[in-house]
Amino acid sequence: MNIFRLVGDMSHLLAILLLLLKMWKTRSVAGISGKSQIMFAMVFLSRYLDLFTSFISIYNTVMKVFFISSSLFTVYLIYFKFKPTYDSNHDTFRVEFLVVPVGGLAFLVNHEFSPLEF
Repeated sequence: MNIFRLVGDMSHLLAILLLLLKMWKTRSVAGISGKSQIMFAMVFLSRYLDLFTSFISIYNTVMKVFFISSSLFTVYLIYFKFKPTYDSNHDTFRVEFLVVPVGGLAFLVNHEFSPLEF
């Protein structure tokens, strides 16, 4: 653990809390891309699968659980709780341009061929 990782984690934590606070206070998700939030949830869910297989530290585990739960909560707020304020016509994020190349790279660039590595 070094200072740069700690500062990065804390700034990421602050950004998530500010986003959730903004959504909750205004009771609106206008201007937030639901597709990109789904991508964040997919990244955290796939990246932190090792949460169930290896233990590094309490800090690491708590941060992983917080990032996964907050991203899923953000998706819930966008698509269920504040759905009337979400404008899907303005959410022009092209998911396929990101998912297809990343899926291909997951098979080409890895340390070993195991499900957790992909």
